[in-house]
Formats: sequence, C-alpha cells, structure tokens
Amino acid sequence: MPKINVYLADDLAEAVKDAAVPVSAVCQRALEQAVRRVTAIREITAGRGQANMLPDLPVVSFTKRAMSALESAQASARAEGLAEFGTGQLLRALLVHGRMAVEVLTALEITPHQIRAALDKRGPAGTEAGGVGTEPVMSSQLAAAVELAANESSGLGNGYVGSEHLLLGLIGEPDGVAGSVLRSLGADPRVTRRTVAAALAGWSAHAQRAAENSAAAAQAADQMSAAIRAELEPVLARLDRLERSAAS
Repeated sequence: MPKINVYLADDLAEAVKDAAVPVSAVCQRALEQAVRRVTAIREITAGRGQANMLPDLPVVSFTKRAMSALESAQASARAEGLAEFGTGQLLRALLVHGRMAVEVLTALEITPHQIRAALDKRGPAGTEAGGVGTEPVMSSQLAAAVELAANESSGLGNGYVGSEHLLLGLIGEPDGVAGSVLRSLGADPRVTRRTVAAALAGWSAHAQRAAENSAAAAQAADQMSAAIRAELEPVLARLDRLERSAAS
C-alpha cells in the first residue's frame, strides 16, 4: 500500500501522540472527503458546466454567498453577450456578494476600487462573444480556480466552499485575469491564506460569544418569567378563591 508523508508542527505532533489519535485513519477519511469534493467539481466543470448545477452536488457544499457570486458572474457574462464567464467576472461578483472575501482583501489593504480599476484596464480578456440565447459556461481558468477553492477549503479544515475560498482559488490560478490582478495588487497566496485562517478564527470566536450571550439572555429571561410567575401565583390564587365564593 502506498505511503504519503504528513508533516505536523512539533506541538501538534506531540498532542496527537499524547491523545493516541489514529493518524492514518483520520487522514484517510479527510483525504477521501477532499477527493470526493474535487471529483464532484471536476464532473461539472469538465465541460465547463453552468454555475446553477453546483447546488445539486451536496458534497461540494457552496455557501449561499459563494453561489450568489458564481450566479452573478454568469449573469454578467450573459448580459455582455459572452459565451464564457471567467475569473474576472467572479472577482467582480465577490466584491458585491463575498463579505468574507472583501474583509480579507481589506485586511490586505486592497480596496474594491483598486480591483475594479485594474479589471477595467484588462477588459473582457479570455472571453468570446456568444450567440443569441447562449448560456455562458465557465472558462477553463475559472473551472481550475473553483477546484483550487475546494482544495483550499479542505486544507483549512472547512466543510464548505465560501467566498474566502473562492478568493484563494482565484489568487492561486496562474492564468486567469483575476489572479493576475490580485497578485499585482499584493495578494500573495501564502499571506492571503493566513489572513483567511485568521478571519475564520475571528468569526468563529465572535459566533461563539454571540451564542453564549444569546444563551445568557435566554436564561435571564427565563429567570425573570419564573420570578414574575412566583409573584403572581398568590394573587391569582386569591382571585380564584374570591370567584368561587361569589359563585357559591
């Protein structure tokens, strides 16, 4: 059976050893899931499939914002009479629909205005005019970027593909307009990946605090309701006795 080396940080390696985690089994399951996700994407992008086919593949699990960005990119190409929608259209769409992607770019000191200006200079590069009624399909560069996005998601330990993963996919794809624009503006793949990881960690902590605050608020409301009921019980009991006396 072939072997694949897995490199871990020293502290993680010690923790795994202390916890007696079955490394081979865990890695095998994670790799199987990653392969299924990439295979699913390849099936629909082999013929540079349409974005509206993606939700039918639950193993891929795109977020609503990511799907909105893909659909918006396709709609933009359709409006322009293009046969393909590519990385440039998706990058423009991410500036509108990809909240996390925009936050990551902002952290890198790259503004939407800079990106739009750079894209405007490139024009509809890598696209072809389509015929009337033609539904635009993914360019080969965009298909590769979406596949990279799925791999980035797996590498970060996420069970979904979000706008932040699509951003990483665009940066990592070497031939598309979007990657060229982003890298020219300073979006280094490794730095961006670390920024995404930090942003996701911050979002997770924020969500946990919100859940805790929500739980505390609900508990306080329950306690207040119980106290009110305790105060009302003697009054209600007295009224009940008075009503029974009046009836008799």
